[in-house]
Amino acid sequence: MKTEILVLYYSRRGATADMARHIARGVESVPGMCAKLRTVPEVSTVCEATDEAIPPKGAPYVSHEDVADCAGLALGSPTRFGNMAAPMKHFVDTTSPIWLAGALAGKPAAVFTSTSSLHGGQESTLLSMMLPLLHHGMVLLGLPYSEPDLMRTASGGTPYGASHLAGINNDQPLTGEEQRLCQALGKRLAGVARALDSDGTVDRAT
Repeated sequence: MKTEILVLYYSRRGATADMARHIARGVESVPGMCAKLRTVPEVSTVCEATDEAIPPKGAPYVSHEDVADCAGLALGSPTRFGNMAAPMKHFVDTTSPIWLAGALAGKPAAVFTSTSSLHGGQESTLLSMMLPLLHHGMVLLGLPYSEPDLMRTASGGTPYGASHLAGINNDQPLTGEEQRLCQALGKRLAGVARALDSDGTVDRAT
């Protein structure tokens, strides 16, 4: 039976969803690991938001059980003024029961984002997404500079997590470097999750 890594994202124009799929590919390149893709519904600023139980396309909506039961978490959102988008923040704010149970403590996590402009807040968004994960007691992972694309990329890619430059019209596809860095992040996350035992200590036998 394979161990599940939750790849949880919000995507408005499709770029973050594409990143999530590449991260999932990286996760599943590690023997014994599989990726569970999940998303979050929209929220409203003027009234109580309602949505269908199943989204019209893409991954299913996430549940608290998906989060609590995962062996590791990749969290992704487009940038909104240097922070994660409201739908993702809204869901994260509902995870207090998971925090109270300590269900994520000791598990590895990574973050990823997409922006319209090169200096549109990629790094601040990634760092802000780390904060609730630290409160959950998760072990945060980034991208090491041993990944050659991190030094060569002229598009997305940061040591804090994977990123993508979508362009002013949000229509730029992921570059080769961005794809490989997403896959590298997923592979690293899955590898660390496999190396950690259930109480958060490194299993030296793996």
